[in-house]
Amino acid sequence: MAFKSPQNTTASGARAKIDAARAQDRRRAARKRNMTIVASLVAAFAVIVAVFLAVDPGSGPDGDTLAAGESRYVRSDSHRLTTAADGKVTLVEFLDFECEACRGMYPLVESLRKEYEGRVTFVVRYFPLPGHFNAERAARAVEAAAQQDKFEIMYQRMYQTQTEWGEKRTPADEYFRGLAQGLGMDMAAWQKAYEDPATLARVKKDVADGQALGVQGTPTFYLNGTLVQVQMQDDLKKAIDAALAG
Repeated sequence: MAFKSPQNTTASGARAKIDAARAQDRRRAARKRNMTIVASLVAAFAVIVAVFLAVDPGSGPDGDTLAAGESRYVRSDSHRLTTAADGKVTLVEFLDFECEACRGMYPLVESLRKEYEGRVTFVVRYFPLPGHFNAERAARAVEAAAQQDKFEIMYQRMYQTQTEWGEKRTPADEYFRGLAQGLGMDMAAWQKAYEDPATLARVKKDVADGQALGVQGTPTFYLNGTLVQVQMQDDLKKAIDAALAG
């Protein structure tokens, strides 16, 4: 039988205590890591819930609340060129007044408005593209005119004169002022509205709605909330006829 000296016994006991202390430290560290992981998961879950609540169907872009009857397609203050009494079919166009494709579609939209007068609601939403130097100015000019109940005529003037001011890298403020003056507007009121940050905010609200819906270019059409792929000129008419028949 081996004999253990008091020194060996003491050393063994010390090592045992050290090992036990280290094991306890490892357990504490493991518990701390687990608690950190749990806390991180709880925080992440809270963020997910917050995001979900922030983008529910009752909220618009940037958390603004949609009023009763509103949607990202049509707001209560959206501009309607014509209104159907039964509200069954609504065509929404996100447009850019400096966009050549929008100007190309303009005569067709005008023709469809006449053909479906009283049966289809035609709604216009602003969506000036960043690459068009005067597009946002044009939208502000039209919105300023809308405050004098002259939205439609100014909307038409923008397309009728686009070749004179579009695709230029100089501000068209004076040109738009001339259009408003030619239409007999109260110029002091128009100028004030044109420069008012609230007018720009109104334009940007349309843009935010369009971005939330996935609009990337113009013109973009939605018929009763469904994107209409326009490849041929009669695609819009076919879609409208199908919606009226449905």
